[in-house]
Amino acid sequence: MPAAPSPPLLSDPRLPACALDAMERDVLPMTAAGVAAGNKIFGAALIEKSDFSTALAETNNETENPLWHGEVHLLKRIHERPDIASRPPSDFIFLSTHEPCPMCLAAITWAGFDTILYFFTYEDSRDAFAIPHDLKIMAEVFGVQDGAYRHDNAFWHARAVMDLVAALPQAEAAPLHAQAERIRARYADLSAQYQATKSGNTIPLA
Repeated sequence: MPAAPSPPLLSDPRLPACALDAMERDVLPMTAAGVAAGNKIFGAALIEKSDFSTALAETNNETENPLWHGEVHLLKRIHERPDIASRPPSDFIFLSTHEPCPMCLAAITWAGFDTILYFFTYEDSRDAFAIPHDLKIMAEVFGVQDGAYRHDNAFWHARAVMDLVAALPQAEAAPLHAQAERIRARYADLSAQYQATKSGNTIPLA
């Protein structure tokens, strides 16, 4: 199947600001609590396409189940909420704080979402957060080097939030860059906390 045309909403100038707000306001507080419980820093949110508000947010919960990455844990929560689960996935944008791993990309695909946003890249996960598993699994299991999957395909379109910010006029982008730096600093603190305490958890790929 050929890739579907890129949806117009990806060029909506409101989208990157709303995505950053969802991370800072809705996901980060949950992630701080998750890290305090021994979990990784990854989280996710479901954003309404209609007004870009946050419908639901979640964070990593691998200390309960190693499959509960932020994205998969969000998918679990969606189906515990009949008001959301009864709606078509095409109503929503799937936001991941970090570029989704192979398992999470597959799960998002099977769940039917057609638009994915992410903030940190695979390289960020490896280099800034000392979590190299995404790139290693893609290379070792699937033979995909440098995480080079198709960002546009017949199932979904995936974009980095900061690429959307870069497409904005400078005056609109400047406050978003400042917000992004604030978000990065908070994740750096949480990452340091996780790395200092991860020896006490039972996550297989810590």
